Amino acid sequence: MSDLSAIVKAYDIRGVVGDQLDAGLVRDFGAAFALLIKPDSPSVVIGHDMRDSSPELASAFADGVTSQGLDVVSIGLASTDELYFASGKLGMPGAMFTASHNPAEYNGIKLCRSGAAPVGQDTGLAEIRDTVEHGVPEFAGQAGEITERDVLSEYAEYLRSLVDLTGIRPLKVVVDAGNGMGGHTVPTVFDGLPIEVTAMYFELDGTFPNHEANPLDPKNLVDLQAKVRETGADVGLAFDGDADRCFVIDENGDPVSPSAVTALVATRELAKEPGGVVIHNLITSKAVPEIVAEQGGTAIRTRVGHSFIKAEMARTGAVFGGEHSAHYYFRDFWRADTGMLAALHVLAALGEQPGTLSELTARFSRYAASGEINSTVEDQAGRLAAVKKTYEGRSGASVDELDGLTVDFGDRWFNLRASNTEPLLRLNVEAPDEEAVAALTDEVLAIVRA
Repeated sequence: MSDLSAIVKAYDIRGVVGDQLDAGLVRDFGAAFALLIKPDSPSVVIGHDMRDSSPELASAFADGVTSQGLDVVSIGLASTDELYFASGKLGMPGAMFTASHNPAEYNGIKLCRSGAAPVGQDTGLAEIRDTVEHGVPEFAGQAGEITERDVLSEYAEYLRSLVDLTGIRPLKVVVDAGNGMGGHTVPTVFDGLPIEVTAMYFELDGTFPNHEANPLDPKNLVDLQAKVRETGADVGLAFDGDADRCFVIDENGDPVSPSAVTALVATRELAKEPGGVVIHNLITSKAVPEIVAEQGGTAIRTRVGHSFIKAEMARTGAVFGGEHSAHYYFRDFWRADTGMLAALHVLAALGEQPGTLSELTARFSRYAASGEINSTVEDQAGRLAAVKKTYEGRSGASVDELDGLTVDFGDRWFNLRASNTEPLLRLNVEAPDEEAVAALTDEVLAIVRA
């Protein structure tokens, strides 16, 4: 078997279908996953998104799992957080077939252990890759069985049990599903709530005919922003392809920073559990740990990436975790990320008071930020070293290398990180105002791009 390092990533398996990923290879991944988890579980739950290739690949994976004597529960079409729900509710390891926000030609597999515990390079992916590369051993015993189970209604009911929206005022909400799995989950989750939904691109279509299902890119929010303004909606919600991330638009059509959403949800969770722990990654706004402390909680800073967030949540018993990429993690959801639950918190917070969303979120947005700025560089380590050399002796600057390079001046800071998959350095800058952000950004980029 050829080297699989190009498609076995840090947190998942992902590649171009027909070129890097096909049914035969996926069957082997299924068998290797079965061998990994067989000592702990007799069954695997499998879900898939709306991509054209997903049903075939999910079926091939199930065939690989059953070939090793384990049973499969297929939940069919699902969002990634719906698969995590099934893993937690049923107590089974899981496999979700999706390439999230990637273009149509891609697909992939997100794996988890029972209770939605992540499977990354250090927790099973490297072992799976090694097994497939060296050839999956045959199993001489009886093959497992495949059964089907629809968990959408249970998933929706569980989410609604975690956030009380019954007493909120009526809200007008525009939802852009981007032809992804939000079009599958939103109607059931929102059913019966005092919410008037204007649906955009709810048709499940893995070719993404309207725009990429990647709300992290501002151009993919343009349609939603226009519709919010046109309809006079109270809020807009945008989901990515597998609907595990949610971006929020206020009544003016302006994006709400994921850091502000993190701080808002953290405040609500800490109200339920005073003194609780909240996890945030190191490119989240400094407003997040400030607000957590003001609410009597403990904020813990971590590296970027769901495996780090979930590990810290498990270690600390944290009630909530947020990333600036709009991934939101909840202890009550098996520490897994669910954009839908974060969206329900935003709707509840908005509907519990008479003001607008922009007024509500203003107190959680304290600083100006650059957003992520990518620079293509040939020598990532060399450029990082040059930036570190420039700032490490500067008066008033503290430097750490928890994840890339972070330089903090107290009232302003920046983080510079290397991409794991591309020749890029990613820069995030935060400061008291836009002018200060621009000045520090220009200063750092001049070194990075020298």
